[in-house]
Amino acid sequence: MLGGLPQQQMMMQFWQAQQQRMQLDPTAAAAATAMAAVPKAAPALPDTSSIPSKASAPAPVATTLSGLLGVASLPPVAPSITAPHTAPHVAHVPALAQTAGAALSAAMTQVGVNGSHFPSMEELATNFSTGATGKTCADQEVKVQDPMGQILPSFSGYDSFDACPFPAAIKNQITAAGFPAPSQIQQYCWPLAMQNLDVIGVAATGSGKTLAFLLPAFTDILTKGVAAGDPSLLVIAPTRELAIQIQEESDKFGRAAGIRTVCCYGGAPKPPQADQIRMGVHGVVGTPGRIQDFCEGGQLRLGRVVKLTLDEADRMLDMGFEPQIRKILMQIPRQRQTLFFTATWPMGVRKLASEFLNGPYTVTIGNRDELKGNQDITQQVLCCTATNKNMILIDLLRKAGVADRSNTAAKGLIFCSTKRLCNQLSEQLERQGVPCSAVHGDKGQREREAALSGLKEGRLKLLVATDVAARGLDIKGVTLVVNFDAPSNTEDYVHRIGRTGRAGQKGHAVTLINDRDAHALRGIVEVMRRTNQEVTPQVEEMLRRAGPAPPPMRRHGRGKGGDDFFSGGGHGGGLGHGGGRPSGPGLADLPPREPEPIVHRPPTMPDRAPPPGPARRERSPRRRSSTPRRPRRSPTPRRKQRSPSRKRSRSRRRRRRSSSS
Repeated sequence: MLGGLPQQQMMMQFWQAQQQRMQLDPTAAAAATAMAAVPKAAPALPDTSSIPSKASAPAPVATTLSGLLGVASLPPVAPSITAPHTAPHVAHVPALAQTAGAALSAAMTQVGVNGSHFPSMEELATNFSTGATGKTCADQEVKVQDPMGQILPSFSGYDSFDACPFPAAIKNQITAAGFPAPSQIQQYCWPLAMQNLDVIGVAATGSGKTLAFLLPAFTDILTKGVAAGDPSLLVIAPTRELAIQIQEESDKFGRAAGIRTVCCYGGAPKPPQADQIRMGVHGVVGTPGRIQDFCEGGQLRLGRVVKLTLDEADRMLDMGFEPQIRKILMQIPRQRQTLFFTATWPMGVRKLASEFLNGPYTVTIGNRDELKGNQDITQQVLCCTATNKNMILIDLLRKAGVADRSNTAAKGLIFCSTKRLCNQLSEQLERQGVPCSAVHGDKGQREREAALSGLKEGRLKLLVATDVAARGLDIKGVTLVVNFDAPSNTEDYVHRIGRTGRAGQKGHAVTLINDRDAHALRGIVEVMRRTNQEVTPQVEEMLRRAGPAPPPMRRHGRGKGGDDFFSGGGHGGGLGHGGGRPSGPGLADLPPREPEPIVHRPPTMPDRAPPPGPARRERSPRRRSSTPRRPRRSPTPRRKQRSPSRKRSRSRRRRRRSSSS
């Protein structure tokens, strides 16, 4: 727990005082450096100056914090840099604290420094747009395939917005947004979508897929002069948060041109959404459950839809929305254009795309057969223990400026495995002075919207969330993502860290790993190496000692309309899988047991006959009368059961009392 040990608090306060002294007095700093160079019983810490610019160097952090907390008896991560197993003498405590503070500062500096192109955590804390290019990092491997799967080598896209055949009203909004050039997914998808061809777009998170399918549909609506009424554009998203963000982008780029869209998602009242549909719209953006509810209720008619988009299709399959999607597509004309966008390209998504699309062209940005993180994100793994995990988190938040209330520019996200841990960690961070809020499936719609708006407006600096927030969140200023608990699979890791480093911004993603979660390092290290991230020897050692991963737990409660981000189950108001992704092993995913063979055995006679007793009388079947029963009368009130004579006697007594008085 944070600050759970008095010794931790005392040593932390002492270290902070020493750091302030060293900053104020250069002589004291030089003396502390000389004292740190004096050989002691503990082995000397490695020289951090030799670490490459991409190295995260988490080893000195874990060693320094272990010595700082006085927990030298903990099992070491790497024997070559571990503190001695004997407790230090009291006279050496100041020197030990100074050595620990200096090593911690150097290690945390290495965590943030990644060269001139990748700004440090301190630089992003002061200005989150430091090093931003305004466009996503270009990937060298781009494939455009025809419906037969043949690669088109001479295919060229739109290099600039001037080359795009968009109406002037849309181009003005693009210019006002300040985008320098189209992203790669936009550059190659727009020429195909403008020809009314079915397109499959596979690209990483934060690559601009939203505008890749919105702007061609808006252009078609404006060119043909489609009037508002039944929607001609339908966008299906897996989560309510993603649907809301698509709606915001639609209003931003289409409202000035006269295009009206409505967002339909569960967890919100139906009448306001139904009223907007009834007033006439050009497009509908929604989640599968609420769209199906409106179709079954007659509030939404999809007979005029000619543009269909499935966004984050892999997440829809993961949440169990395939039956709802099939029912919705039965009401849409087959003569339509279908755009299919996803971040990962597993076999289940490919099968779904082959059924829903007609002769699609495929645009793949990067090697999507293997998971790859965003190249604008600096990824680090810090080895820790259950004792110092929370203190390392506090140091990261301070380094990134998230723990400073006066700094409204720095924002962060922390991912935990359970909803209970989200609540506990957010409460502890609030007590430490960090303005934050918890976001998970048990939170109500108003609480979720308040938390998100607080983070966007700067009133909150941090969100502690489960994997339900791993997709769809696009908040400016998020420079730090911390995996407090290891993700259950590599896909979740890629989507978690994708909450930062969006649209050309730079960001840092730090994963805290202990021996219990070491099995998750296999996928994380593979993703890091594909983007040329440095893997430290301590991480390699922990990966070598890692055991097998536990079997995944089956998700329960896939509801009809759960639709979305942060919600519980229900027909139209919650997440289809019961409000969150359970993690850890479960009996539901164990291999089924083979049924035992049924052996038919002949009945055996009892060895001894039952004792004789009185013969049991058999009851004759009850005869039912042919005449129907008289229905019972309903009980009458008690006042109506009073006889008239009783009423007259009461009136006589009243007259007698009045005459006697």
